Amino acid sequence: MNSPDLLAEAYRPLLQFAEQVDEKQGWIASLLPGWTVRDLLFHLANDCQRALVALSTPAAEKADTNEVTYWSEWKPGGDGTQASLRGTRIMATAWTSIRGPADLYLETARAVLYAAAHANLETVVGTQNRRLTVDSLLRTLAVEAVVHHTDLEPALPNAPATSGLLEVRRVLDRLLGEPAPEEWDDIRYIRIATGRLPLNTEEQATLGPLARRLPLFG
Repeated sequence: MNSPDLLAEAYRPLLQFAEQVDEKQGWIASLLPGWTVRDLLFHLANDCQRALVALSTPAAEKADTNEVTYWSEWKPGGDGTQASLRGTRIMATAWTSIRGPADLYLETARAVLYAAAHANLETVVGTQNRRLTVDSLLRTLAVEAVVHHTDLEPALPNAPATSGLLEVRRVLDRLLGEPAPEEWDDIRYIRIATGRLPLNTEEQATLGPLARRLPLFG
């Protein structure tokens, strides 16, 4: 699937959720430790803002990363990750209503989808001190959206789109070095690979030495 359509499918259920989320749902704990639904919506809005900046920031040099290698620097549990979690928590709770982060996400996500549909996918852009094609950028955004969709499960029980799950699995397999066992459920694989859940004994034995590579990113 082309990357603008992939991103649109990944964003669609999140947009629908953001349109309808209420105050009670906003305080539900997400599956990302320390974050409520409102925190996660604010984080998603920030990610969309970063995407809009990236799409308007052409790079003068060749790409130095792609939709797979982009994730290699994002390891859970580091100082930067913890600071980001705390900062988002502080900012998100400053809103007096869930409509604050929800409406911000709706506005920015829709703008990203418009920009993505009209962008040259081969253009190299800059984001977070790296350079990648627009195609790769949109794929990283889709992966991020799908992973956080699964984090919203307590309030958003519907599974992400199949296309998004396949893209995340493709990226995870590339980072792992070989395909994960086919019998692994997509969502459990995502949670293990991103540090949300630990491997059980059977999974550890199946992976063998590859288990030391987990989590792949967070």
